[in-house]
Amino acid sequence: MNMLRQPFRYQYNNVVLWLIGINVLVYVAMRFLNLELFLTYLLAMIPNLVVKGWVWTFVTYLFVHGGFTHILFNMFGLYVFGVPVEHRMGSREFLLFYLVTGALAGVFSFMVYRINSANVPLVGASGAIFAVELAYAVFFPDSIIYLWGILPLRAPVMVLGFTALELVSSIFGLRQGVAHLTHLAGFGFAWLYFLIRFGINPWQRLRLR
Repeated sequence: MNMLRQPFRYQYNNVVLWLIGINVLVYVAMRFLNLELFLTYLLAMIPNLVVKGWVWTFVTYLFVHGGFTHILFNMFGLYVFGVPVEHRMGSREFLLFYLVTGALAGVFSFMVYRINSANVPLVGASGAIFAVELAYAVFFPDSIIYLWGILPLRAPVMVLGFTALELVSSIFGLRQGVAHLTHLAGFGFAWLYFLIRFGINPWQRLRLR
């Protein structure tokens, strides 16, 4: 356990901006360089290919997006919540957190979707970004987020509200084509990351005071 909690030497290297840049480059290559089918096949997490050894897609699916609004909202969320979280964690820790939670969300999705959606590609950084949102709420529980730029919510209320929305959407099949379970997995693995890596119980930070 001591090894798992060994901290990195603090550095800040704008990892969030690098991640956004990679996502944008992949999107541009897909949309404007006629590489959409090739990069989707190569980078998206497709269960039937994973069983053939394409395990790198547990990470690379995070950098592929299905459309302009998809990447726009994901990158906006990554910037808004990721920058302060990276400042708090340090760049190395943030990158580890982002990739580990995103990859584990991909593994979980593989196990869930392999049965009924074995040929459907999983794309998008949403699982990791939902994890970043949880981290933001844990580190900054008194921060106020203006939903849609209008409705003020404390960060923990926003996170728990999004979790409930994803759970309801998953149960009742709302917003078809959205990987709700991947989003929930991002929350869940971020929660475990805080418990194991930092020894922090997120609930103690998220509960209303």
